[in-house]
Amino acid sequence: MKTESQMSLQARIDADLHAAMRAQDTVAKLALRAVKTALTEASKAGANHDLDDSQVVGVIQREAKRRREAAAEYRRLGAANQAAQEEAELAILERYLPRQMDEAEIERAARQVIAETGATSARDIGKVMPALMARLAGAADGKVASQVVRRLLGG
Repeated sequence: MKTESQMSLQARIDADLHAAMRAQDTVAKLALRAVKTALTEASKAGANHDLDDSQVVGVIQREAKRRREAAAEYRRLGAANQAAQEEAELAILERYLPRQMDEAEIERAARQVIAETGATSARDIGKVMPALMARLAGAADGKVASQVVRRLLGG
């Protein structure tokens, strides 16, 4: 039997979904079923039907972002119960994502990329962001990274 670290991310999600169903954990079941649906759609959309772990992480990040945005909107509308449900599902999804970098870590990486690309002003953001996001590889929110780069380049 493979250990959890040897299991593909998709296999881990499958195993956790079965465990959630056995435990009658409704929140985990809903979140993991939504991820499985999104993974199925992503595999059908691509030429290669087998998703690697980095592609799976990308799908989970999109699902997590949806939960974050929905929770914020429900809070704005005063629907605390629905917001709490979205946040509970988000907590389940975050188990499968790499640890997110804090703003100081993002800033260090951004400074390195700015130096490497020779960026000097806000006009160079288009040069910096693709290189920075490739380096951060899902470990940071693109919105936060963009804000950091804009601040550093005076944009």
